[in-house]
Amino acid sequence: MGNPFVIQQRDVIDRASEQLPAWLGCALQLALTGLSSTTTGTENTPLQVIALILSLGYFIFDMGWCVYYRTEGPVMLAHHTLSILGILLALVQGESGIETCAVLFGTEITNPLLQARWFLRKVGRYDTLTGDVVDLLFILLFAGVRIGVGGRMLYCELASPRPSLAVKGGGIAIYGLSCVFMVDIARFACRKSASKFRRWKEQCKALGVNGDSGTTN
Repeated sequence: MGNPFVIQQRDVIDRASEQLPAWLGCALQLALTGLSSTTTGTENTPLQVIALILSLGYFIFDMGWCVYYRTEGPVMLAHHTLSILGILLALVQGESGIETCAVLFGTEITNPLLQARWFLRKVGRYDTLTGDVVDLLFILLFAGVRIGVGGRMLYCELASPRPSLAVKGGGIAIYGLSCVFMVDIARFACRKSASKFRRWKEQCKALGVNGDSGTTN
């Protein structure tokens, strides 16, 4: 066992580094080239290659961190593995860079909010209005981008004759993982909402009791 304080420091550094804009490169690429069934499977552009290489470095680093310090479960490790394989496939084939960048952007756009939740927990501010806002934004963004927009992207990928079967299979796999994440997130949202509702009822009941006591006195 290492020094917990040192490990915590390293964890903070790692999570802070995850905010580095690997996904911003993907966002820039998406701004320059729209994704549709006519653009999937096309030859990689230099900007796409740069975005993919940056993202590959990030995923390899984070994968090593997660495995060494055992910070994530099998679903997240599967996500990282699929991401690494997908990036390598796009780089080796020299095509499908646009949809790979789109997937990376969609899967990483929620990362800042995810890390914000972690930092709020560490400073004891998670059980506040700020924590509730971060959670709500995370759920809405995840559902809207990774499930909603992601579903449209998967349709474009499958409808196009150009992408290889391996790329299409990877798209199905990564979307399936997003659905697994969405189920977990929905369960979390239900638990948190139920917990807050119970606390609200208890507070209302307590206020009612205090009010009755004050009237009696």
